[in-house]
Amino acid sequence: MTRLRSLPRDLYAVAAAVLLVAAAVLVGRNVYTYDTLIVGWPPLLGRWGPHLGPGTPAAVLVAAATAAYGPAVAARLPWRALLPAAWGAAMAWTWSLALIDGWRRGIAGRLTTSQEYLSVIDRWRDVPATLRDFNGHVLLHSPDNWPAHVAGHPPGATLTFVLLDRIGLGGGGWAGVWCITVGATACVAVLVAVRALAGERLARRAAPFLVLAPAAVWMGTSADGYFAAVAAWAVALLVLAVTGRSLWWAAGSGLLFGLTCYLSYGLTLFAVIGAAVLWLGRRGVRERPVLFVPLLAGMAVVPVAFTAAGFDWWEAYHLLVERYYQGAAGVRPYGYWVWANLACTVLIVGLATVAGLRRTAGVLVQRRRDDAVSAEDGRLAFLVAAGLLALLVADLSGMSKAETERIWLPFALWLLPACAFLGRPRVWLAAQAVLALLLNHLLATGW
Repeated sequence: MTRLRSLPRDLYAVAAAVLLVAAAVLVGRNVYTYDTLIVGWPPLLGRWGPHLGPGTPAAVLVAAATAAYGPAVAARLPWRALLPAAWGAAMAWTWSLALIDGWRRGIAGRLTTSQEYLSVIDRWRDVPATLRDFNGHVLLHSPDNWPAHVAGHPPGATLTFVLLDRIGLGGGGWAGVWCITVGATACVAVLVAVRALAGERLARRAAPFLVLAPAAVWMGTSADGYFAAVAAWAVALLVLAVTGRSLWWAAGSGLLFGLTCYLSYGLTLFAVIGAAVLWLGRRGVRERPVLFVPLLAGMAVVPVAFTAAGFDWWEAYHLLVERYYQGAAGVRPYGYWVWANLACTVLIVGLATVAGLRRTAGVLVQRRRDDAVSAEDGRLAFLVAAGLLALLVADLSGMSKAETERIWLPFALWLLPACAFLGRPRVWLAAQAVLALLLNHLLATGW
């Protein structure tokens, strides 16, 4: 009965989200110009371009199969089999969506454009020298300034593709394979974290939604999918450490947190989610405070290595802020993007997640009023709320004006488990799939 009574409220939340997206589209197209927003189909970076492609049949098949059978399979499959199955299904979904645009435009050409990482591979012949000189090319007026995405991220992002090139996996095709394959593991990381903190029941309920996320439209077309996976595993390993597993998990978490900060400046906000994990696992932390030793030691490895090589993270960040406002951010209006970014978030997490977030808020409110909510539900709601808080801080900072459909992928993944609170999962999964298929077939997205 509770779920039946909640359904109208879910639909009210969904209606509000739809109105938010509609307002962002209408205001973006009729109040502002392209020269002001610098996006082709506000609030998304792209252009109107209905099309079909070789990935269309596969995408429809994966969507239908996951929506129809995903909840039952997730409920019955042994846990150790569910994790690789989720990874495989997430890869199938992401690959099929990317291939709607074909191999070249959908995958192999994405990271080879003039603003992307692979365009500067030849400038990294001497890695230590390039790291020492990296900050000298961040600003627009500097000699041989870095392209937008290279300048906009710490060198760990570009160095990933340099190392792939060095081991014989060069070119856009291998870069795309890397981002999709690694990025798809993010759903496994979130499942591991949810199970350890909130129990297997909720993790199983969340699994199909993590697989069939509309976010996959962008997970397969940008390096941010790879960044999202690294950040997700940093959180998952921290969860394992605070819930009584080996202290080596703490060291691994610290190592990945350090790497995350050298992949994207904005992902330092994952400290919010990490703090939530420490709070939820505070009993384990009190019992084994020694876990902070391997955690902090692991966290220091990547920063120490880059600093020793001559790269100054803090200087680079301040230069990035200056570069950011030298470019599109100096034109894009904060008054539009501070709320239109949230419309982008609706599109990447889907309407099911909007309904799930409404129920998450209900769980948190009820948890404060009485003890009718289970501890597992409360912990999952708290974790999701931490992900939402990190996203909102990023929004208010003004350092994410537009393109948040890819920039916020790492945060968006931690909103998706809210769907575990929903009834009628097949209906909601179908809504997620339809949204993703429409976005990928109607719009030509790109960076």
